[in-house]
Amino acid sequence: MFGVRSLIARASVARTAVTTIPPLSAVASSRFGAARRWYSEQPEETYEQFTNRYVQFFENVDDQFELQRGLNNCFSYDLVPDVTICEAALRAARRINDFATGVRVFDAIKAKVDNHKQYEQYLEALKPVKNELGILTTEELGL
Repeated sequence: MFGVRSLIARASVARTAVTTIPPLSAVASSRFGAARRWYSEQPEETYEQFTNRYVQFFENVDDQFELQRGLNNCFSYDLVPDVTICEAALRAARRINDFATGVRVFDAIKAKVDNHKQYEQYLEALKPVKNELGILTTEELGL
């Protein structure tokens, strides 16, 4: 068994070992120079350019992986995608015969909007496309 003195000695050694390690930021800045983050020099994209880019992307999608990857990327931004993007994504889901991803588009819209009223506005705007393609929401499916 350890005596009280040996426990105190071990604790003081552990304490000095922890306090003598320099912080990582000091090591990184002294060893590698000042920490810098390099950003690309691309101009900022407008909302219209964003919308056009994703509409074109979904018009050219030909497999499930690309469709889901595009939806993940599109919905990861700090904005709710435009109705035209959602329409293009729904048409792409129907074109590749992926009913489940079409339903998930509505779930993603519901998760992104601020309130239920906005979700209802999206449903109203997408109603013609939804009926044309035969895609249902999770509420309509009873899930």
